[in-house]
Order: sequence, then C-alpha cells, then structure tokens
Amino acid sequence: MRPQTQQQIPLDTNTDFLRRHARGMLRSAHSDQPSKALPIVRRVHTARAFSMPRLTELYHARAKLQLKHMFRTLAAELGYASWDACKRDIDRRPSEILDRFRLDLGTFGDHEHVWFADQPTAAAWQRQHGGRMVLYGTQAVMMPA
Repeated sequence: MRPQTQQQIPLDTNTDFLRRHARGMLRSAHSDQPSKALPIVRRVHTARAFSMPRLTELYHARAKLQLKHMFRTLAAELGYASWDACKRDIDRRPSEILDRFRLDLGTFGDHEHVWFADQPTAAAWQRQHGGRMVLYGTQAVMMPA
C-alpha cells in the first residue's frame, strides 16, 4: 500500500475571497434582524454604492440591494473607484490587505484585540509591545504575535 500524500489545497485569490464576502454581506443586508442588516447598510451608504440620500431610507429599501452594490462597497473600502478597477488589481496585492474583512468574520479567533483610534498610535504601541496590526477603516487593531 502506497503512503498517501497530502494534496496541496490552493489558497483563494483575493478576488475569490471578496466574491464570497460580498455574498455574505448581501445575505446580512437582507436580514430581518437589524443587528445583522444595519452594519452592512451603513457600509453601503458610506461607500455611496447605492443612491439613497439617507441611511434610514436605505435601511427600509435594503431588499433592493444587489450583489453589485456589495462589490462597489468593498471596492470603495479598499480605495478603488470601482469594482472593475479592484478586480484588475486586487490579486496583485498581498492577502493581508483583506485582513480587515477577515477580522469581521472572526478568522483571527477570540483572543485579545487592542483597538486604536489611528494607525500612528497603533504603530507606537506595536514598537513597544510587538504584535500584528490590522487596519480597520481609520482605526487599527493590534493582535498579539
């Protein structure tokens, strides 16, 4: 009997991860539970991915949100002008650029996270204590090494 070799499972590309994440965001946005829907609706509104002047109006019209709105939101959060621009470039970037979204999904576990209002403050703490920094909007999160 030949020994089994462990097959290498290819890691997802950044685009694959974002596509899955966008589908999950859409499910949450359509949820009847405000605690699931509202955070996503806020992100869509902030990214201006759906033309609705007020957040409350968008929340009540959230059934109209589509996958394309989630893609636009993710692209804007990553600093791209459009999903097409994001798709063309994102796979050339290191996977750590998506750590902010992985943090939302609980990928880093339930261990202690230290939050900072901005990146320079987090970097100063990191120099003294070590750890891994994840940028989260204008804030930063430090996780023990």
